[in-house]
Formats: sequence, structure tokens, C-alpha cells
Amino acid sequence: MKIATTKEKILNATLLAERVTGKRESLPILSCIRFDAEKETIMRATNLEAGIEVRIPSEITEKGTIAVPATILSQTLRSISGDSIKLTTEEGNLLIESRGTKTLIKSVPHEEFPSLPTTTGAKGAEISRERLWHGLQAVSYAASPSMIRPDLGSVYLSLEDGSLTAVATDSFRLAEKKISETGSKKNIELLIPLRHSLELQHILERLDEENVVLSGDDSQLVVAGGPLRYVSRIVDATFPNYKEIVPKKASTEATVLKADLADMLRKARVFAGNDQHLGFHMYPKKKIFTATARSNDVGEMSDSVDAALSGEDLDINFHIGYIAECLASIESDSVTLGFAGLGKPLVIRGVSDPSFMYLVMPLNR
Repeated sequence: MKIATTKEKILNATLLAERVTGKRESLPILSCIRFDAEKETIMRATNLEAGIEVRIPSEITEKGTIAVPATILSQTLRSISGDSIKLTTEEGNLLIESRGTKTLIKSVPHEEFPSLPTTTGAKGAEISRERLWHGLQAVSYAASPSMIRPDLGSVYLSLEDGSLTAVATDSFRLAEKKISETGSKKNIELLIPLRHSLELQHILERLDEENVVLSGDDSQLVVAGGPLRYVSRIVDATFPNYKEIVPKKASTEATVLKADLADMLRKARVFAGNDQHLGFHMYPKKKIFTATARSNDVGEMSDSVDAALSGEDLDINFHIGYIAECLASIESDSVTLGFAGLGKPLVIRGVSDPSFMYLVMPLNR
């Protein structure tokens, strides 16, 4: 194999592919990136559950195939200062040359590289790359890190009547992000394992294309855009019917500045100790909204913030992290906290951001 390309193109492709490589010591080929130089140069990587291929604009003077460790390749490319790069196979290994520097990377037998799944036969839906990325990013943290229950360890994507909805829950909290006017009339329903959702976010954030094509069937998801194709398995399970547990109305409601709430939670973390419990105390007639936290080791705090309050008096406890993690996904400056009552869920929304909804269960104490 002998190809010539630019550092920018090959490094960007390497960083995308590296994210999808596997870490199994028993299968070294999974930690590698495979180069296939035929009519065009394609880089491939897989961890057996997901795979990626990226086409690189290059000048091919000699066809060939080689696989090298992704980490060594990315570190080598980062250290090169030249703009033009030549890659050549030399005695079965990969020689990288640029502006007087030469690096030889030992290869791994490329014949062991697993074949990537072919594109699903289902026609895809073309949607905004940025909107898909924002949708996944807005909810992924709410998914369970465990796959004991696959439906809770995944991100649910639903594309219906031109509206994309992303949802994730670990049964203690739930995040929903709606993206309307995707421009597609396709109906797609997928459960993406959390790990693959994070991989896909990494890829979408670094892809230059304005739109991507999203498609899926009973076993796999495919996202394609420009020179890139990403394939991952999906979960064969039914996502919980979460709409049934969302309270229809609030018995107590508080509207506060997001920045004030974030500052309050930040201070509460210091005083809450290991359990990270936070108490909200709301007395609408007295116009009091206070948060308290205490631990035997640190001390205790009680902070009040300005808030527009309505409804019944309420004292209720939550886990600080479950409240704080959603704030980055809310695009408005003020948030509304809708409490359904003691022992019932809290619903958080942005005052001017109807696209996002966050539900969190209280602590029983």
C-alpha cells in the first residue's frame, strides 16, 4: 500500500475511528484501525458491537490493506508537524513519512479484522446532524450505566411525523428532548445502548456535514453523513411508557433563575456529605423558597433564592446530582419546578424551552 494525504484529513478520521475501537486483550485486532486502499482509501474500526468507516481523500499509487493499533497511530499523527503525509507498507508494517520524519508502526494481521455489517435495507431519514447530536446529549446522562435492564441502559429515539424525540431514564429520573421539524416524514423507533449513544455523540460533534441519514431495522442503527458511516447494534426491548408517570399538574410550582438554582446546588454539594441529599422548602404565601443540606462531617447550609411561587406549602427531599445534571440541557435562563406533592415526581422545564422535560423522583425520608 502506498498513499499520500494531508495530516488534517487522516488525523480527523483516526480520532473518529479510535473512539470505536475495542479494548479486549484477547483480540488485539479490535484495538486497531484497518486501512483499505483500493479505488479510495477507507479507514475502519470496530468493537464488535459497533463499527465505523471513514473515507479519506488521498492519492493512491499502490493498493493494499494494513491494520495498526489506533492509539499508536493517533499519537504518531499528532506529533507530526508537516501538512503532507505518506503512508507505505514496508515488510508488512506501516511506514509514515512527513517533512523529514519517519515512523514505522508494527502491524497486526488484517485478515483477523471483523467485517462490518452492511447497510440496513431500510430507507433512512435525513435529519440535521447538530439537532441529532443535541438530542442525544440532552438526555444520555439520565440512562442507567448498567445493562442489567437493557431498556434503562439505552437511549430511546423516536422519529415520527417529522418530530424527533430522545428519551432516557434509569427509573429514578427521566430526560426527554423533542426536536421538531426534522424535515423527514419517516417513522423510526430505536433503543441505542448508552455506550453507543456516547460514541455517536463524539462522532456527530466532529463531523462537518450539515445533515446525516439515520436508518435502522430490528438489529442495527446506521448513521451516514459525507465520508462517514457508523453502525451499531440496537436493543431488542420495549422502552417504558413514561408518559403515564408524568404528572398532569403541579400542586406547588416555583420559577427561578437557572444560574441561582445552579449556585444553590453547588453550595449544597459541599454540605450534603456522601448521601448528597437536598431539602427543598417552599411556602408560597410567605414567598419563601429555601434549600437545606447537612452532614455531620462538614456542617449545614440553608440558602434562599428569589422565586415566583404558587400552590401549597411543601417540604421535600431529592438527590442533588439528579437535579443538577439536567440544567446544562435547558436552554432558557429561568426554570420552572413543578412539584406534584409529597412522594411524587418533580418536573423541571425551561420557561422558554418547551422542547425539554426532566422528571426526578424524590427521596423517601
